[in-house]
Amino acid sequence: MVEERMGDCWSYTKDQFDNLEKHTQWGIEFVERYTKFVKERSEIETNYAKQIRNLSKKYQPKKNSREEEESKYTSCVAFLTTLNELNDYAGQHEVIAENLTSQIISELSRYLQELKTERKSHFHDGRKAQQHIESSWKQLESCKRKFERDCKEADRAQQYFEKMDADINVTKADVEKARQQAQMRHQMASDSKSDYSAYLQKFNQEQNEHYYTVIPNIFQKLQEMEERRIERLGVCMKTFAEVDRQVLPIVGKCLDGMTKAAESIEPKTDSKQVVESYKSGFEPPGDVEFEDYGQAMKRTASETSLSNSKDGKERPGGKSKGKLWPFIKNKNKGSGPEDFSHLPPEQRRKKLQGKIDELSKDIQKEMDQRDALTKMKDVYAKNPQMGDPTSVDPRLTEIGQNIEKLQHEVQKFEAWLAEVEGRMPSKSDTQRRQSGLYETQNNTSMGNNCAQDRESPDGSYTEEQNSETHVKANINPNPTSSTPEFDDEFDDEEALPTIGTCKALYPFEGHNEGTISVAEGELLYVIEEDKGDGWTRVRRNEDEEGYVPTSYVEVLLETNAKGAMTYI
Repeated sequence: MVEERMGDCWSYTKDQFDNLEKHTQWGIEFVERYTKFVKERSEIETNYAKQIRNLSKKYQPKKNSREEEESKYTSCVAFLTTLNELNDYAGQHEVIAENLTSQIISELSRYLQELKTERKSHFHDGRKAQQHIESSWKQLESCKRKFERDCKEADRAQQYFEKMDADINVTKADVEKARQQAQMRHQMASDSKSDYSAYLQKFNQEQNEHYYTVIPNIFQKLQEMEERRIERLGVCMKTFAEVDRQVLPIVGKCLDGMTKAAESIEPKTDSKQVVESYKSGFEPPGDVEFEDYGQAMKRTASETSLSNSKDGKERPGGKSKGKLWPFIKNKNKGSGPEDFSHLPPEQRRKKLQGKIDELSKDIQKEMDQRDALTKMKDVYAKNPQMGDPTSVDPRLTEIGQNIEKLQHEVQKFEAWLAEVEGRMPSKSDTQRRQSGLYETQNNTSMGNNCAQDRESPDGSYTEEQNSETHVKANINPNPTSSTPEFDDEFDDEEALPTIGTCKALYPFEGHNEGTISVAEGELLYVIEEDKGDGWTRVRRNEDEEGYVPTSYVEVLLETNAKGAMTYI
């Protein structure tokens, strides 16, 4: 019975160890599974942040592109702000991935190694204790069997002695021998009993310690280990949530920034910027005049024409179709001339001003470099051991040439800007007028083919002749006298004859040299018609005469006037 009970106890203890071993192994695998889950979540956050950053970078405005020019609109600024906030938003997801790796994945990986080592140690101690108690039990059984065997041998020796002592045929020596043998067996049985009793007491003590101290302690350590594992998992799961919670304020700020950017969009401001960007500066065309073909020699120089545009297109004449300039498609898709004369006046002014500002910045940079090199040269001059002062001279010379070149460019663009703003005539126009039309001191004669790029009132240039098809009616028998030289026009003592009249369709201030100011509706005398350069010479009284834009007046020439033109 005792053996069966002990066997059951050992079997039960062994089963308990097996169950605990399986459960703790499952616990380790569960920690590994959770670690893998967090690692995959971290990878997802990293990839998501990378994709968000790439998306933000993809839609950033490109340098030197139309998108960069469009960034002045509030909607584009709001979109750029959204992209920047989205980039910061991606950064917070990177923070999540980093914190998951450092605070959970690394910690759990290290803890798993410690957990496996501790578990292995506890089960090793349990198996060792179980082996020790089983070994003690086997020794106890051995002592017990020996004691039992010695007792049986002592009983048999006692029975043999009694039998020999009762037999009268046995000699006294044989009886004595049997008696001594029985005493020896009884002594051996007594010694085995003592050994058995002592070892039994020892075994009971070890067994009591095994079941009440050793095994419970091992189970307690396993339980504490399991509780620490579960607690560590709980802490990691809490950290998993806190990692997200920590970035929520910054994520909220990013979202608030996007919302604020969206609320900052101002449609009216954007529409005004569009108007400012594409405002041409042209005046609306006047009413279309009725053309009476019953009068053969009537001429209307500019019923619907505007002043010549900067791209050098022909000015429409009497029979040409009026241009609806706001809806004309610009065929000039290239960069255009350097002075931006292909642009309408207002856009040209903005381009020129922007170019001047850009050149001014370049000049300032060069001047800063020159000042720095000058200081360096002074330091070298005072401390020759630091360097040779003459080594800076080539660079200073180069910078000086660059500054001179940039200043020349600035002057050139400022001159063009002044033309647009009406402050001064163009260089070519000034030189031309100084050479023949407006300087009486210089008597250099000019050819019959007059230059075709005089300045119009709005600062644009006229580069082609009038677009009307016309045939000159050469009344004067001397063809060479129909186009007098400019020097003679101002030097003649005798006033030029009147060849017709004109009516001002628009007011013209006439700030430039050689021009005359007129008021809208004013009637003037024509003394020289348009020779294809876009200007008509008129007279107000005997002493006041000058040039006005042909497109600003309606001209009526006399049929018998010198140099009259018949328009077909």
